[in-house]
Amino acid sequence: MTARQGAPAERQGSPAGGRAAPAARWRALTARQRALVVWAALVVGAFAVGGLLHARGVLRIDHLPPLHALARLPTPALLPAVVFAAVAVPVLPRLTANPPMRAAPAAAFAASLAWTVLLAVSGDGLAWPFTHPQEYLAGLGAVGDDPLGWLAGFTRDLSAYPTHVRGHPPLPVLVLWALAAIGLPGPFWAALLVVVTGCSATVAIGLTVWRVAGEDAARRVLPHLALCPAAVWIATTMDAFFAGVGAWGTALLVLGARSRAGRVVLGLGAGLALGALPYLSYGMVPFLLVPLVAALVVGVPRSTVAACLAGMAAVSALFAAGGFWWPAGVLATHAEWAADPGAERPYLYFLVANLAVLALVTGPATAAGLVAQGRARDRILPMAALVAVLALDVSGVTRGEVERIWLPYALWVAAAAGRTGTGREGDRRLLVVQAVVGLLLQGFVKSPW
Repeated sequence: MTARQGAPAERQGSPAGGRAAPAARWRALTARQRALVVWAALVVGAFAVGGLLHARGVLRIDHLPPLHALARLPTPALLPAVVFAAVAVPVLPRLTANPPMRAAPAAAFAASLAWTVLLAVSGDGLAWPFTHPQEYLAGLGAVGDDPLGWLAGFTRDLSAYPTHVRGHPPLPVLVLWALAAIGLPGPFWAALLVVVTGCSATVAIGLTVWRVAGEDAARRVLPHLALCPAAVWIATTMDAFFAGVGAWGTALLVLGARSRAGRVVLGLGAGLALGALPYLSYGMVPFLLVPLVAALVVGVPRSTVAACLAGMAAVSALFAAGGFWWPAGVLATHAEWAADPGAERPYLYFLVANLAVLALVTGPATAAGLVAQGRARDRILPMAALVAVLALDVSGVTRGEVERIWLPYALWVAAAAGRTGTGREGDRRLLVVQAVVGLLLQGFVKSPW
């Protein structure tokens, strides 16, 4: 009788025990495991909700939301990238750990360049994105032989330009015009400039981390930067060029604190690069938080800061003298954006989905690195970039297509992946996963960039 009386009580208690079990299992996970679960849930959830919204006709211009892309199946052309990843994952950490520190970034740059190009040529080719009629190159005809005249009338004639030109300040077109003017016209040379500059951000970020967090931190960061899934969009979107310019501006600024003889020169170079960012993309303004934080951490000398500010002011003065007033450009571009179908994208969905894209572009190792234990200095640059991303995300002007827009920020956020290390077998597996995510994105996603 006692046993039978106890049985219902056990059955009544089982639902509560069932509800408690998931919570107990969650508490039993390590911080890294929780981060990976959240990463996967965020990405899967964004695609699931995005697919539903697309099926209902809410997202008309996005066929693979939250990505502005189409689905496809991998081809055998992806095999060279697979082979390279299989070799690079075990070899690259050794190449960046053993040589003199000045040689380690070069090894990472070479790996980044090879990885990016192999991914690109497995799809539609390295230069294909620049052949699109709405890309920057399509706007060169309006410039002709009079870049200053074009610059003076840029805001006035904005509505007549291709989509990407309308959505940005005039400097990207002027860069491509200058490239053609020196005898390097066309999509191939534009693609080469973008890929090399974008991949060089690996070196610049590594040097900055070296100054901010030390040599060991920089060595651990480099392999993750080289094999970051963001490589899929470094080839080929102009935002990769923005990423390289911003990274080198930041690196020159902090290196100016180390070189007594070159403080002013490096500061001026940093100012010219950082001052160019708002004229490359309006969305690069929040990025300036990254060099600001880096400069505060390393204690950049006043002479370097003054030279940097002078360089930034010189860029603005040159554009103003040429007839382009930046605030007027912002207002004109906002008006064009408001009339674009992208402005109809639901804010609340992309508020979350944009972050899912950032998670996808930076890879699961970044999520694990952000929660890893360690020094605050190892985390400060990724967190600064993340704060800048959140500011853009909340503003609502980045509704979709952020797989390219996030690039200048994503590479800095991805530096957090280095906090997982690459020496232990468990950490090496995270580098494998980073490469696998890049291969999956390249194989299954057909992006216009």
